[in-house]
Amino acid sequence: MPAAIQDRPTVQGGKTPLVVRLLVLATFVVILNETLMINAIPRLMESMHVTEQAAQWVSTAFMLTMAAVIPVTGWFLQRVTTRQGYAIAMGVFLAGTAISAAAPSFTILLLGRIVQAAGTAVMMPLLMTTLMTVVPEQDRGRVMGNVTLAISVAPALGPAISGVILQLGSWRLLFVAVLPIAGAVTYFGLRHLDNIGEPQVSTLDWASAAMATLGFGGLVYGLSLFGEGESNLGPSIGIVVAGAATIAFFVLRQLKLQRTGAPLMDLRTLTHRTFALALALMCIAFLAMMGSMILLPLYLQNLRGLTPLQTGLLLMPGGLAMGLLGPTVGRLYDRLGSRLLVLPGSIGIVLSLAGFTQVSMTMPYWQVLALHALLMVSLAATFTPIFTLGMGALPPNMYPHGSSILGTLQQVAAALGTALVVTVMSARASHLVAEGTTAALAQLSGMKLAFVIATVLAAATIVVAAMLPSRTTTSGDVMAH
Repeated sequence: MPAAIQDRPTVQGGKTPLVVRLLVLATFVVILNETLMINAIPRLMESMHVTEQAAQWVSTAFMLTMAAVIPVTGWFLQRVTTRQGYAIAMGVFLAGTAISAAAPSFTILLLGRIVQAAGTAVMMPLLMTTLMTVVPEQDRGRVMGNVTLAISVAPALGPAISGVILQLGSWRLLFVAVLPIAGAVTYFGLRHLDNIGEPQVSTLDWASAAMATLGFGGLVYGLSLFGEGESNLGPSIGIVVAGAATIAFFVLRQLKLQRTGAPLMDLRTLTHRTFALALALMCIAFLAMMGSMILLPLYLQNLRGLTPLQTGLLLMPGGLAMGLLGPTVGRLYDRLGSRLLVLPGSIGIVLSLAGFTQVSMTMPYWQVLALHALLMVSLAATFTPIFTLGMGALPPNMYPHGSSILGTLQQVAAALGTALVVTVMSARASHLVAEGTTAALAQLSGMKLAFVIATVLAAATIVVAAMLPSRTTTSGDVMAH
């Protein structure tokens, strides 16, 4: 039997190919873990005797590893078959989950989270690249809708699921519960997964890999330090500048390597205007989403006194609505193109964030739920067409590079969104407390300001959405000149 079988872009009767369904299921399981630990931080501080800043690292380290590993996935996925990529990603993820579950110390728990994230980082680009290869253009919106379900519902459900599990016992249960599910998904996937496309032998430019890891990892790390108070301001600015400078060197090296045909991350993807615009819109929308995902639990738990479980349940309808709408949005995209979805979606994002600028100590919970649901539904209307349109604008040989650029910038945008809202909120609250305002009112005022800034940034999505074509004509033909 050959190591890989040739591309088979056939979808019978509008059905999602089995290979894509298996990869969506696996991606759902691994992405769920990115936000699974958010509610466990108080429990972790107690059992591991660590500070809140240290405990936050179980989420920060995950994001940091994703940002550092994803740039290498474009090269990695071209070298291996679909089955090999899947086996390695899920094997690494399972190892990380087992290490985390049994961790005798906080350092070992962090190591487990880093290993988990390394496996997760491979799954997303593997899913995107496979989907673009096996699904014909006219059906991609519908199938990408199912992918959005996995990508968006998983992080939204993470805090709610962890809230339920934490009612039953230790934080270790979060990993113990994931292990058998991930094991079953891995076993079932390897039994039924076919190889798609032929692996290509290519060399890895180690200097590029080191620059990508240090640059993107440093940028995310520096941004994550911003929320830890003014004492860290100097070092965090220094790390962000160093990370950005390393990324600049990385970009120059990729441009040089493109002439020899072996870049780690092919930046020619950015010469496709539709892909570049889609990337910009996705980053701004993701920044707004992550900012609100950080602020709302803080508001509901610290200022309104809800438990982690109650917070998770209040925010769950929005997350579910986003995921369940994914397939419908995908079908509408196939029929109508992107413009009728992305423009209203962008406007909805801005309106919901503008609504959150009015949070108060007495805002009815139904209003919080309604605004959150509007935000999630608007993001669903935006993400599916954007992913499909952006990737569809690239020629097939650039799919692995396109998906690794998308994934890397998604993590950077998530870190930037988190850093931005926490820094704005903390700075404003500290200023007001120094003037004699009570701590609760100062924090509320800080949150309002953070939402104002998120709203202003989100307004840029409307401008970008208006510039996008309604659909790509033939793959790769939309070039910037």
